[in-house]
Amino acid sequence: MATEVKLPRLGQGMESGTIVRWLVSEGEPVKKGDPLYEVDTEKVTQEVEAEADGVLLKITVQEGEVPVGEIVAFIGSEGESVPERSGNGAGPAEAPAEAEPAGAERPAEGAAREPERDRGREAAAAEASAHAAPATQSDGGRIKASPLARRIARERGVDLAQLRGTGPEGRIVAEDVERAEAQPATAPAAAPAPTFAPGEVEVVELTSIRKTIARRMTEAWQAPVFQISMSADMTRANELRARLVERLREGEAKPTVSDILTKAAAVALMRHREVNATFHGDAIHLHPAANVGMAVATDRGLVVPVIPSAERRTIQELAQARVEVVGRARGGKLQQSDLEGGTFTISNLGMFGVEQFVAVLNPPQVAILAVGAAEEKPVVRDGELLVVPLMTLTLTCDHRAIDGATASDFLGTVRAILEDPALAL
Repeated sequence: MATEVKLPRLGQGMESGTIVRWLVSEGEPVKKGDPLYEVDTEKVTQEVEAEADGVLLKITVQEGEVPVGEIVAFIGSEGESVPERSGNGAGPAEAPAEAEPAGAERPAEGAAREPERDRGREAAAAEASAHAAPATQSDGGRIKASPLARRIARERGVDLAQLRGTGPEGRIVAEDVERAEAQPATAPAAAPAPTFAPGEVEVVELTSIRKTIARRMTEAWQAPVFQISMSADMTRANELRARLVERLREGEAKPTVSDILTKAAAVALMRHREVNATFHGDAIHLHPAANVGMAVATDRGLVVPVIPSAERRTIQELAQARVEVVGRARGGKLQQSDLEGGTFTISNLGMFGVEQFVAVLNPPQVAILAVGAAEEKPVVRDGELLVVPLMTLTLTCDHRAIDGATASDFLGTVRAILEDPALAL
């Protein structure tokens, strides 16, 4: 009997996923563990592996959003029959006709006019095909294309407006973009008409990641939060980074101030476990390890990959982990496991020249640290005027789990470690 291929639950809270493309065609052999198709699960696009050996007998859902547990294909022995299913894999393609009682009257079928109807349908189809645009568009003039197709087109400089989609309802899929890139260049076509008139509002549908961000931010604003800020003298932290870079061996990731900050925050979280926590209804979960998330801006939107057990890693190990996970984030190669298990988040906008800002909570975490740029500022010490690099740290806290005194102690520890990194030992 053929094995049903169902959309798996790839992460906590996942209710559906969007099939981006199939990596195996119908009729091709597959082995257990082979990549079978790509699915977009809110913040990541990842491969789903085959769970059985055999031949991919039938794909019931070529592309599009599918609920968890939905049958999307069948794997079995070559030539084995499979149930007939509709295009969305929800059930039989057509319901069987009910048996009619003997002698029941039926209306005249009008067979003499059927050829004439067929000719009319063919003529209408030919006329529609002749006037078809290269790319099917949805309401508002937005080209219908899968997330993966858009990403490939953006990376390779392919104009989606010049492509004809072969996916459901004329949607452009990844294969259409790759096929267009492989074809020789043709004479330039006439400039396409503008997709919207001057002054008309352009409607941009939310991508799955923007929907997730909207949902999570709405959840975050329901929490009663407060913020506190402190400025840290980054003189010694900068000196430490310079020494680490000098000792760098070939092939190693270059440490940054962000890596030193991650280490400082992780050590402080172990000393103030109330901040290394998540809020769940009537309970607060205190975690045994500092799994620090880093807010990363990508072409698809903001994601927060996690470095687990950051308190146990050296600054050099944190730098290597950061390079790897940020590279996967910006390359669209994150796995669901990269995004799960975070207990605290750091959002650093200092590289953009931002001096100070307030970050929004990343639920169910109870705190997030916003980091601004280190700027040369005058300070008075022992009656002497000095100019030092000051960096502003702003901690946003869920007041249901953290009080002001606890938050102040934690942020004070982070500042102390940055000003004297030996305190992290």
